[in-house]
Amino acid sequence: MKPLRVLLLSLACSAALAAQAQTATRLDIPAGDLATALDAYARQTGTQLVYRADQLKGARSRGLRGQVPSAQALDALLAGSGFIARRDASGAVLIVPAANAPAAPPARKPAAQAEAPVTNLEAVQVTGSRIPRAQVEGPAPITIVSAEQIQAAGLTTLPEVLRSLSQNSGSVQGQQNTTSAQSTPGAQAVDLRGLGPNHTLVLVNGRRIADFPLPLNSRSNFTDIGNIPLGMIERIEILTGSASAVYGSDAMAGVINIILKKSVDGTILDYRYGGTSEGGGESHDLTLTTGFERGDFSAVLGLELIDQRPLWGYQRKVQDSTLDAPIPRRRLPRLIAQVYDWDDDINLAPPDGCQAMAGLNGGTTVLAYDRYGEPYCGSDRAIAYRTIRNQRTGVSAYGSFEYRMSGDLSWFADVQAARQTVKLLTGTNGNDVVSDNMGWEFHDPASTDNYRNKMFFNQATGHYEIWSRQFTPEEMGGLRNRMNTTTQKTLAITTGFKGSFGRDWNWEAAYNHSQYDADVAMPRIKAAAANALFLGPRLGYDADGYAIYDADPARLFKPLTEAEFASIASMSVFRPKADNDNLSLTLDTPALFALPAGDAGFAGALEFGRQSYRINPDPLALTDDAYVGPRYGDGRGSRNHWSAAAELRLPLLPSVQGSLAGRYDQYRYAGRQPGKFTYSLGLEWRPLDTLLVRGSYGTGFRAPDMHYLFAGNDYYRTRYATDYYQCRVDNPGASNAWCYDDGGYDISTFDVYTGNIALDVETSRSATFGFVWSPSHDFDIAVDYYAIRVQNQVQAQDRDLLRQTEANCRLGQTDTGTPVDINSPTCVDAIARVIRDGNGDITSVHFGPINIAREQTSGIDVTANYRLQTAAGDFRFTGNYNWTRRHTRQQYPGDPTEDMLAVSFSDTTLPRAKGNLGINWDRGAWGASLFGTYLGRVANYANDAWTHATWRFNAGARYDINDHLRLALTVDNLFNQMPPKDPTWGNYPYYDTSWFDSIGRSFFLQLTWKLGGKPLQ
Repeated sequence: MKPLRVLLLSLACSAALAAQAQTATRLDIPAGDLATALDAYARQTGTQLVYRADQLKGARSRGLRGQVPSAQALDALLAGSGFIARRDASGAVLIVPAANAPAAPPARKPAAQAEAPVTNLEAVQVTGSRIPRAQVEGPAPITIVSAEQIQAAGLTTLPEVLRSLSQNSGSVQGQQNTTSAQSTPGAQAVDLRGLGPNHTLVLVNGRRIADFPLPLNSRSNFTDIGNIPLGMIERIEILTGSASAVYGSDAMAGVINIILKKSVDGTILDYRYGGTSEGGGESHDLTLTTGFERGDFSAVLGLELIDQRPLWGYQRKVQDSTLDAPIPRRRLPRLIAQVYDWDDDINLAPPDGCQAMAGLNGGTTVLAYDRYGEPYCGSDRAIAYRTIRNQRTGVSAYGSFEYRMSGDLSWFADVQAARQTVKLLTGTNGNDVVSDNMGWEFHDPASTDNYRNKMFFNQATGHYEIWSRQFTPEEMGGLRNRMNTTTQKTLAITTGFKGSFGRDWNWEAAYNHSQYDADVAMPRIKAAAANALFLGPRLGYDADGYAIYDADPARLFKPLTEAEFASIASMSVFRPKADNDNLSLTLDTPALFALPAGDAGFAGALEFGRQSYRINPDPLALTDDAYVGPRYGDGRGSRNHWSAAAELRLPLLPSVQGSLAGRYDQYRYAGRQPGKFTYSLGLEWRPLDTLLVRGSYGTGFRAPDMHYLFAGNDYYRTRYATDYYQCRVDNPGASNAWCYDDGGYDISTFDVYTGNIALDVETSRSATFGFVWSPSHDFDIAVDYYAIRVQNQVQAQDRDLLRQTEANCRLGQTDTGTPVDINSPTCVDAIARVIRDGNGDITSVHFGPINIAREQTSGIDVTANYRLQTAAGDFRFTGNYNWTRRHTRQQYPGDPTEDMLAVSFSDTTLPRAKGNLGINWDRGAWGASLFGTYLGRVANYANDAWTHATWRFNAGARYDINDHLRLALTVDNLFNQMPPKDPTWGNYPYYDTSWFDSIGRSFFLQLTWKLGGKPLQ
């Protein structure tokens, strides 16, 4: 009932706002610059106009006061200016010179946009250039996704939208990935071209926003796209390829510019209810958008409330039990309680055959036997106590304001603020180990080898023992009491002045501040309290340094009361914070100087900024004895930055236009001052009005991420780390996958991650070449080839890969027989990082960020749009396809080049192909859509076979009850497809969460009500 109360309250508020909006429908536009007058007309009426800014230079308007919006009012505004308004076949409102109007060709759509024929495009600053241009394609491909397209495709969150892009080919971990859920809970990232999330620059309204304050997998900083409200987005612009010469650091793979709504006529109320056909994951979303203009002051306001309920693993039959595992070892019941006798190498049988625990885990706890035939208490259902989709509740607000002081000077401000709470529950991927947040094993760093064996001497039995205990929902008072809870508080403020001077010059001076604060509460078990609860008082340490207890094994197999569990449970709270401050000054003119073919456009910019972050961990989490499980590290740092950039657009011939951009960036931190000049070149050739041939080339630069530089020691207790060297020595011919699955060579290590202040900068080169062909108003196609090469790329080392590499080096060959040189740089480094004791056992892996020598990718993007108008309705077809020709990396100079598209690639294999297809139908009050996403084949877990390519389809339908009230139904995953089965994926949830999930079919019912203003589009 709560969402219904919120809806009714919002409806009442919106009615009042609508009444206010109705009083503002008469136009009030002062005389002055024509472009300024047209912008005011667009704001006051909600009409979006298409015009070329360079054509309007020097044109004036007589203004307009008191008239109601109409075609006649627009004509009156243009009277005497030398321009008139026209509509082309697609309905676009064009502002064209009066002298050319009779012969003016119909405006055509920039084909690289993802939309069907351009309708109602306002004059915008297109991503990829600071020079204002309208309806003009640049030398580099740009994809534009409108709010209408997002809704037609059945996409309900920004991560879903970006995940559907064919260019977003990187492996971004899903919401139920264990590692990312623990290190960056609730955050989601985007990865263009598979070069890593930190190589994609995300902007909101063309401005940088603060990073998520915790590093992704202890690796790098990135932008969280999960908390940006979809209902406030006007469109998303995606520029793929290096854009460092225009935007600076982070833009190696591309730029995603999220444009929020800038104009609204009337008040729009959207309410969406969502659910799933298999149960769970219910959601409510309420968005209110309104705007007004009073004289020279205008504002757009938006508010979004979200309530997304969690979806649990036990709610999907493909992952609700260990019995779903494809590997026999992983089908065994999940460990709940176990006593291991180290001396006799056996498990002690539960004294009552687990009868005391039989009522736990919903009555599924039974006496079980491990793969060696040893007894323990286990439950096949307990593995599924994890969230597939996170719980998310919160509110987001947005405001865009402008005050026009004169025809040549305006003040502006954009404010975005959000507070959201994300809750999730994660766990271990295996069924034979306890989890840190819901489990206990003896923890005492003062006891010998405790980080490895969790062993103590039990005086009651006279043996060394290891006790393992996984807690259950009944003991905890429900799973929700152990959910990781992150409160995300974001704020972004941009304010400044903009205006014009002289005949053709425009300027803007702005200050931008963004911050991301979070309260991250992670469930932990208090080590000393849990030790005392299960083992009693410590009696000292024996001669070998092992802790001594007099403990009755029956205590471990007795269920806890909620009070007993509460006495050992805790929430470890981190308060990370990231800030980004920038001052910028930009100048532009459409006519810096004249060339025979036309005027040269120019834009210049100066920027000064400061970036900082601090993790602010729970002090107890920095110690090694407070909590069971990992000891965390800290990190904090700041750096200053300045840059200068310039851009020229040069009409070389009537049909040829060139562009040139250059930028110098310098960072200052820790006594270092890395700097780099980058540039880009572009060429556009239009041999025909319907054909554009284009190409671009650019260099890129980025300083290492903050946490790569400033991370302190961070500690990782890897409880089950495979010793590949010892396994392959004892079992000649064994593969690494066999060693991992066998489990007999699993050891525990105490690993250490440390930042590297001496990291080198990253550089890149990229090129694109292609064409855009629009033979008619109803069809266009764009084909572009791209190539990106990144050098000195920074990545954190993979510990499992280091252990595999160390085994290869010591044995002189890989597990497939490929020779390996032990003296190669990779081998020297890996052997030094994998630490072994005097017995030859691995005790630790030291890892950190390093500069990878090279990573490069190339491929082809294809985008096509077709519109078919028939008596049965208006049909629009869209298609986007990416084919990756190659994607390789080389960790060190002299090392073999790894094919990241090959099935044998040791890390996550990237798909070679990715795409989407869409069809929309409109006829009067009715509309329908079908949208499909294609993911090419990816490697299985064992990297020895392919997981087949997949399609997923969304469908939607709408009905306009009247021109201000709309009802829409969307069905995601129309055919209820589940992840493809992988017989080698033994870890829970038994499929690759980077690409797939088991949410299944979802449905969303949406009601849109517009109060005042023009009819819904």
